[in-house]
Amino acid sequence: MAASAQSIVKPSNTKKRRHALFDLKRIKKNWRLYVLILPTFLCFLIFSYIPMYGVLIAFKDYVPVLGIWNSPWVGFKYFNQFFQSYYFWDLIRNTLGIQIYGLIVGFPLPIILALALNEMKDGFWKKFSQTITYAPNFISVVVMGGMIIAFLDPSTGIINHAIQALGFQPLAFMSDPKWFKTVYVLSGVWQGTGWGSVIYLAALAGVDPALHEAAIVDGASRVQRIWHINLPAIVPTMVILLILNVGSLFSMGYEKILLLQNPLNLSSSNVIATFVYKQGLLDGQYSYAAAVGLFNSAINAILLIVVNKISRRVSDNSLW
Repeated sequence: MAASAQSIVKPSNTKKRRHALFDLKRIKKNWRLYVLILPTFLCFLIFSYIPMYGVLIAFKDYVPVLGIWNSPWVGFKYFNQFFQSYYFWDLIRNTLGIQIYGLIVGFPLPIILALALNEMKDGFWKKFSQTITYAPNFISVVVMGGMIIAFLDPSTGIINHAIQALGFQPLAFMSDPKWFKTVYVLSGVWQGTGWGSVIYLAALAGVDPALHEAAIVDGASRVQRIWHINLPAIVPTMVILLILNVGSLFSMGYEKILLLQNPLNLSSSNVIATFVYKQGLLDGQYSYAAAVGLFNSAINAILLIVVNKISRRVSDNSLW
């Protein structure tokens, strides 16, 4: 029995050694590819992973003079302070409200635009349409914020001039809290829809033309070909992007919101990102800001894992 057991185990160990040797040979053979990816790896290591050491200050009463290690431990003090604060639910509500609003409005539009551009014949109008829709993506956040404020000004803004021309009273978009989410989301959709359609166009470019030719022979209309050929071809891409979007519901940049924020719309524009910025950089409460930021990142990670697991069970598409 012992001899038979050894004979069973021995080939397995040999197989593992051969597999390891094969991996080493493969690395040596493809060393150029590893060198090519090395700068990206180092960039992530230096700027994304090594700084995670600083997360410790979320559990400490951080004093810059003492440093991270020598600052006293306070455990979950700042997390409890955030959870028990009166503005906790307002921050959660505003962050989720803006992000879900943006997901509902902004997610389908790049798909629709990509399907429309894909149906256009190659020529001047297709290139012109692509250029017009892509161009807003290259406008900086600062310039975009200035444009929004200028266009929506109650007295001089072009939007309010158009509203007055239609016989209505001008609207104070930037000072009315109920308009902030709509202004933020629609301006983001206008700026990012064209660029977001690029990845769907790339997926549509991989559709076999023979499928369309066969569908035309069978009498399928253009709408039927879009529905039964083009849409299924981009479903995997749609699922992956949806997972990434849902997994970043609590992750939003603070730059544009800060540019559009003012004391009158603060009840709708104060989100977790701007709160962390103000507490950490403006008020110098580094540990408190780190705790809130860590809570934000943890929620995003949990959402990403849960949504990816649901997608893997429902369909064959997932991140891992």
